[in-house]
Amino acid sequence: MTINKTITLGEQQTLLVVKTTDFGVYLATSEDSNNKVLLPKSQVPEHTKVGDAINVFIYKDSEDRLIATTTTPKLMMGQVAKLNVKEVGNIGAFLDWGLAKDLFLPFKEQTDKVKQGEQALVTLYVDKSNRLCATMKVYEYLRKDSPYKKDDKVSGMVYEISEQFGAFVAVDEKFSALISRNELFRPVRVGQTIEARVASVKQDGKLDLSLREKAHVQMDKDAMIILNALNANNGFLPFHDKSAPDAIKEEFNLSKNAFKRALGRLMKENKIRQDEKGTYLL
Repeated sequence: MTINKTITLGEQQTLLVVKTTDFGVYLATSEDSNNKVLLPKSQVPEHTKVGDAINVFIYKDSEDRLIATTTTPKLMMGQVAKLNVKEVGNIGAFLDWGLAKDLFLPFKEQTDKVKQGEQALVTLYVDKSNRLCATMKVYEYLRKDSPYKKDDKVSGMVYEISEQFGAFVAVDEKFSALISRNELFRPVRVGQTIEARVASVKQDGKLDLSLREKAHVQMDKDAMIILNALNANNGFLPFHDKSAPDAIKEEFNLSKNAFKRALGRLMKENKIRQDEKGTYLL
């Protein structure tokens, strides 16, 4: 195995055993290095001796000292992972990442407040005190080389919501995607896993998603929404193809264009009629 040249926080690396003690072994990049890190006795493989190479992950213990472990955590530097929220305290949340010391997620690094028992999509960063912490601001760490194409069905987790742009989604928890503000016809929340359709693939590889089906399929569903509403309101609705977009969205969770297309379909099928007062069931 190739020995790493530096001991790096938050990464898995191969280091050399340079000293053995009753409470573990010390690891370093070379036998004469002064920069050593402890691998506790409970983690030391049987029959380990000075000169052996061991693959370990480097983090910090409860006293902020560098410590090595042979356990592979659920998240390493540069990666994105969905972790369980174990506890929420006064300054942030603590996540289960598979190590003895839980991973800290500060409030300022949360795109929305997390709760105990939920899951959060996070990546690692090193804070000003040189400690490993988690952040939900994962945009820059998501990949842009997904195998998906237009109209494919995908699944992903919403990790941030912007009033300006819409809902940011990590498809398969690793590919960059967006549901634009104009496509948000039903509420979504941070931490929610959603099923969506690929509306387009941008030149840079990012995915534009839609919560709606292809137009001809969606039109049938939208028409049924209107018919159901008419049946529930004695065959009349005070809405027509000139109604305000905001009113249509609030009442039917449809865009005005989708509403008009569905009305057109129903009128063509002689199921409804309209006048200046609204829409009537025939």
